[in-house]
Amino acid sequence: MSKRTRRTFSQEFKQQIVNLYLAGKPRVEIIREYELTASAFDKWVKQSKTSGSFKEKDNLTPEQKELLELRKRNQQLEMEN
Repeated sequence: MSKRTRRTFSQEFKQQIVNLYLAGKPRVEIIREYELTASAFDKWVKQSKTSGSFKEKDNLTPEQKELLELRKRNQQLEMEN
């Protein structure tokens, strides 16, 4: 059994896929035609709707952003001591 390699997709490709979906093309058809995973497709649609961006840092919840800031601040304080 061969292991699948992880594919990467450009921002433009992701946006084109989301645009197809928003234009009315069925989800199942898009996933099958472009050989995508349902989870990746759903993630792209959600990211597009919430922030308009596919970058992870743009799609963090307020709690996740706060946690990152607190960790960064904690690291700075540890380095000062």
